[in-house]
Amino acid sequence: MATLNYKHLRYFWMVARTGSIARSAEQLHLAPHSISGQLKEFEETLGVELFRRVGRNLELTESGRRILSYAEDIFSIGDELLEVLRDQKLRKSITFRVGVADSVSKLIAYHLVEPALQLAEPVRLVCREGRLSALLAELSVHRLDLIIADRPMPTNLNVRGYSHLLGACGLTVFGTRQLAKKLPGGFPEKLDNAPFLLPGEDVDIRAKLIRWLDTNKLRPRIVGEFDDSALMKAFGQASVGLFVAPTAIADQICEQYQVIKIGRIDSVIEQLYAITAERRITHPAIVAISAAARQDVFGGAKL
Repeated sequence: MATLNYKHLRYFWMVARTGSIARSAEQLHLAPHSISGQLKEFEETLGVELFRRVGRNLELTESGRRILSYAEDIFSIGDELLEVLRDQKLRKSITFRVGVADSVSKLIAYHLVEPALQLAEPVRLVCREGRLSALLAELSVHRLDLIIADRPMPTNLNVRGYSHLLGACGLTVFGTRQLAKKLPGGFPEKLDNAPFLLPGEDVDIRAKLIRWLDTNKLRPRIVGEFDDSALMKAFGQASVGLFVAPTAIADQICEQYQVIKIGRIDSVIEQLYAITAERRITHPAIVAISAAARQDVFGGAKL
């Protein structure tokens, strides 16, 4: 009794699908003569002819068509088995879906979320970025587990959500060394008439920062406004203007963007919130983020 050789069956299946030994050989990364030899062995084992040549192509015989239908079922079931095994591996990890408001510093967002990846149980992180209103719509239909934002949940939206304060800190003004040398006087006087990159209208600290500048009778020259904090820092790195960012990550900003600290604005406080669909925080990843925010990210920041 003949024993089915599944390697031969795979080669037959590929040739039947492509209609050509040469194309099958390319997909299988084998020499054409190797495929031909395997097909001949397969025909001899089964005792039937599988193909007939029509011009440059191969055409299935009646026996070949019957065997192909079984081959399709066999390899389809094999693919399903691999998919099931893949899904089982994925289910062993926690899927954690985070939305980050584009007004939040990407660097501080990383430091906040990173502890979730250190849990004993593997975490599969899915990050989304956008305006807070769009992210809240995603949260309302449970497409997000958490939103990191620079303001609490707005009260005028018909979305159920709860705000949890992660931490707060003052601001630091940054600029390149090259730009700083051109600015006379001490801080904050040197901000007067200095090129300045202002956070966009969707950024919560914008109004507080403008009030602070007005109170101190400072009139920087606004050369750009940015909703996206990372883009603002990129322009700052290019010496286009000075910019502000949370003091809690001042050292990392200096290192990453090759800028220096111009001065601190401790009276303008930036707050960061975790917004969730549930009143109590129970998701292990969010618990880890909240604990790390208090102890590490904002633990040493002066308010």
